[in-house]
Amino acid sequence: MTKAILLRSTLLLVVIFLSWLFNPVHAATRLAGHASPYLAMHADDPVDWREWGPAAMAEAKRQNRLLLVSVGYFACHWCHVMQRESYRDAEVARLLNAHYIPVKVDRELNAALDAALQAFSERTRGRSGWPLNVFITPEGYPLFAMQYAPRDEFLRIGTALAERWRADAAQLKAVAQAAAIVAPQPRLPADLRAAFISRSLEEADLLRGGFGTAAKFPLAPQLAVLLDFQARQPNAELADFLSLTLDQMAGRGLFDHVAGGFFRYTVDPDWQQPHFEKMLYDNAQLASLYLQAARVLRQPRYRAVAERTLDFVLARMALADAFVASLSAIDADGVEGGAYLWPADRIKALLSEAEWPVVQRLWALDRVPEFEAGHLPFAQGPVTAAEDRLQRSAWTKLAQGRINRVIPRDEKIVAGWNGLLLAALAESGRELPRHAEAAAKLYHVIQGRLWDGRRLHKGLSANGALAGAELEDYAYVARGAWHYAQASGDQAARQFSLQVQRQAWQRFYKADGFRLEERELVIAKTDAWEEGHTPAPAPLLVELGLMSGEADLQRRARNALTQALKSARGDVFWRAGLVRLAAIIPAPSGAAAPVLPEAATLAPPGASGGVSRPAR
Repeated sequence: MTKAILLRSTLLLVVIFLSWLFNPVHAATRLAGHASPYLAMHADDPVDWREWGPAAMAEAKRQNRLLLVSVGYFACHWCHVMQRESYRDAEVARLLNAHYIPVKVDRELNAALDAALQAFSERTRGRSGWPLNVFITPEGYPLFAMQYAPRDEFLRIGTALAERWRADAAQLKAVAQAAAIVAPQPRLPADLRAAFISRSLEEADLLRGGFGTAAKFPLAPQLAVLLDFQARQPNAELADFLSLTLDQMAGRGLFDHVAGGFFRYTVDPDWQQPHFEKMLYDNAQLASLYLQAARVLRQPRYRAVAERTLDFVLARMALADAFVASLSAIDADGVEGGAYLWPADRIKALLSEAEWPVVQRLWALDRVPEFEAGHLPFAQGPVTAAEDRLQRSAWTKLAQGRINRVIPRDEKIVAGWNGLLLAALAESGRELPRHAEAAAKLYHVIQGRLWDGRRLHKGLSANGALAGAELEDYAYVARGAWHYAQASGDQAARQFSLQVQRQAWQRFYKADGFRLEERELVIAKTDAWEEGHTPAPAPLLVELGLMSGEADLQRRARNALTQALKSARGDVFWRAGLVRLAAIIPAPSGAAAPVLPEAATLAPPGASGGVSRPAR
């Protein structure tokens, strides 16, 4: 009798253990308390998410399963939607847990992986963006990519792919390996500068500003290089396009007129309907861009935009002298854009009798709002000086009226993005003491807490340093420190920039060119010279090396640039940094390396150099 009871008890314990083991709810033990707010918010999903890394790849090989690598970020609206609809659905979780190795990735911590998978999606599906879900073979070959999909569609695709894999995994592996072979692209033209300007004007929307005729992204890399070329060789048509674009980006819905700062992009071609996340990297790049535009186009209003953008970052994104990654598109109540949108009657209640009729007309408040939560307060047409004074007064009152609205923040500190901001603060600080002071504090955080003497940390969180810094982090930090040294005269900052540069070359440059990360686990196309949502790191690092005055860095930079110019292929529009370097450092016919000019000629007049393709 006792043995029978013991046997039943043992079997019961085994059943309980197996139920716990295969119950999706225990997924919380993997991501709970993660330093990435994006990964931590998935801790309670029933999907048994792993972190990205060699362990997940090894598990996929042992079990001969496809990986589902799901990439997103904290501030992304549609990432939240897909989590709610699919990743928290029990049936979806059972499918993924039983047939895949599910991996959740914060693209802000794995930028190189994201770049490789976005390039695969762009090439095979004709689109990219977030959330990005890529099914990958255990050997690291991407097989199939998709962005947001409703729950039923996602379940249908996941089920069909699992059945196909079970029936003939070998064939799917062969398909994925074949997809990794990229057809040769055309070589870049000989006259890169002329070709770049021509392609830019082909892509330009000459009526509404920006590039393309659908969603509008603030393509800072291309605009910065066009401004540089305009400074060196003025062109009336180019000047008109640049002014139009800069005015549209700062004057319409891409910019938050109430509290400052730029949103990520607009979903329409008229710059009216933004995606409401605010990213540190966008605001840092655009502040630098408007500072450059103020010098090149001699328009003080552009410096005012830059200053207000940096003041917004200082006020809303600061965390212990460094700066957080992003502000969410979703407010604390789960409403997309809820912190920025207003019902017309609420606006009316806050304004004076003189202000209301003016802004009612300027902001089109008598129309049905573009968004469910209300109107975005910006002028829909021309504004007189008198109207602008009343409009600005109204914006001030709205700022007070929304002071208690809570916007969730991704509070991890990303090294590279803070490097981008350091460059902008240092440049603005040449004229504004408050920005010079903020630059000094940020530099000391980067040098003191993000650098351990021989390598960069990827970032910082409440739980400490984040490992895995990538090429872009080294390039952006080195560039930021160089700008800070140039603006402040701090020779220690110059030496720090040189240290970071040397480590970047040692860790990421191989015989066949740059790597975006030290360990590449996925077999997909990556290109350190191609512009993304942040600047391509290779041209920045090469430019810094050429400016350094250090023989070893100059030699490495000359060799890398020569190699890039010999092998460069693709669309010149997405090679802005390379185009700029080729234009200012020409290589004569038959020369073994580019001619190295005086360091001062590398930067635009009055600037300290550097240039800024988002996933489209």
